[in-house]
Amino acid sequence: MMRNSARKTAAVTAGIALAAGTVLAASGVAAAAPAARGTATCTTSGLHASLVDKGRGGQAGMSHIGKVLVLKNTSGRTCALRGYPGLRLENAHHQSQTTHTHWGATYFVPDPGAKTIVLRPGQSAEADLVWADADAPRMVRAAYLEVTPPASRGHLTIPFNHIVTNGDLSVTAFTRSINVA
Repeated sequence: MMRNSARKTAAVTAGIALAAGTVLAASGVAAAAPAARGTATCTTSGLHASLVDKGRGGQAGMSHIGKVLVLKNTSGRTCALRGYPGLRLENAHHQSQTTHTHWGATYFVPDPGAKTIVLRPGQSAEADLVWADADAPRMVRAAYLEVTPPASRGHLTIPFNHIVTNGDLSVTAFTRSINVA
């Protein structure tokens, strides 16, 4: 009897954690497990964000577009990242636009899963970012993208001049290097 009770408690706890992660993802706040022991979590003041094309001809197909999101450690100290970024679209006046962030596999790349990435000064971590640009009732015209590193409340803002179907963005967890075929 006690074993069933423990299983139910574990299932409820896991459900609450999953729901909390979903709420955080929808709100643009990044969620993550703690960084590696003894290594401080990377902060926005020591990171530079950028979007790059990777793979043959980049990521484009069936109304989907993808870029690799890169966070580079620009500080003078080693830091760690673990998990998924928070994302939010902004218009040309830096006003937040309705954004729905989906964590996991993207149209082009399987999700590597949340693993701690230790970044020495100058090293980078990558995540795959994908959106659709197909006609829909709600098209979000973005000029900028807010990127919230895992376990952070601050964000970095980068240029992002794209139209995004329904404001939906898909992104993988950060890893050392994304393999785009």
